[in-house]
Amino acid sequence: MGVEVLSMSTDSRFVHKIWQEQELSKMVEGGVPFPMLSDAGGRIGAIYGVYDEAAGVDIRGRFIIDPDFVIRAMEVLTPEVGRNPDELIRQIKAFQHVRNTGEVTPSGWQVGQVTLKPGPGLVGKVWEVWKP
Repeated sequence: MGVEVLSMSTDSRFVHKIWQEQELSKMVEGGVPFPMLSDAGGRIGAIYGVYDEAAGVDIRGRFIIDPDFVIRAMEVLTPEVGRNPDELIRQIKAFQHVRNTGEVTPSGWQVGQVTLKPGPGLVGKVWEVWKP
């Protein structure tokens, strides 16, 4: 998809190594195929607003950052609620489509579905194109 994936936590690289070997490699063959970075002290998490200073950990969050380093989307969840990789992939595809075409996508848009080309002629006529 032409994206770079990184994971980060306040755990050390040694904890990441054990986590990869003992847990992740049993869930994903070969473990996760992207770098696991350490944010010891939570400085990066604090910049992104996900560092819990009282607990000393980064709260689970994901960020879609475009090639111009602009955060296009973010999701922050507490540990008891899992993330949805299919939704992440859908959003990446939608952002790539928007960036490449200048069109906009509706909620839940999938590749191949109807999009809109914004402009004055569209005002008051969106409903004619995006029929639920």
